[in-house]
Amino acid sequence: MKPVHTVIEKSRDGKVTWEKPISLLMSLLPAGKFTLTIKKQAKDRSVSQNALMWMWFACIADVTGNTKEEVHDAYCFMFLSRPVTVGTRSGMIPQGTSGLNTEEMKEFLDKVQADAANELGITLPDPNDQNFEAFMSEYIKKI
Repeated sequence: MKPVHTVIEKSRDGKVTWEKPISLLMSLLPAGKFTLTIKKQAKDRSVSQNALMWMWFACIADVTGNTKEEVHDAYCFMFLSRPVTVGTRSGMIPQGTSGLNTEEMKEFLDKVQADAANELGITLPDPNDQNFEAFMSEYIKKI
């Protein structure tokens, strides 16, 4: 069965509105038990977040000797993996970044930035940093 989606909005004055009435949503469900999950809606990761990530990975690749794709895969494995068990065997399955929303991507980038500084001694500048323009002019051509 496909998930049933609707947008719920709560205004500052506390008024709650539904894109589709709850009774309509419930009428679409077959008999059985269901779990209702409510999560804050967020936009997909931004183009600027994605470009920043690849510039950072190019920088880390220059320092470590890896490719930027290997750096990407390593950080996805470190920070975006979920456990899975099949029979008696367990492992981790990494998720890519393309499915992240802007908030999740920010959390991922924050972890990458902290890890690069703490584990590799690499300072990755934010777009608001004073020397970001120089960093960008060097690494934008490597993405």
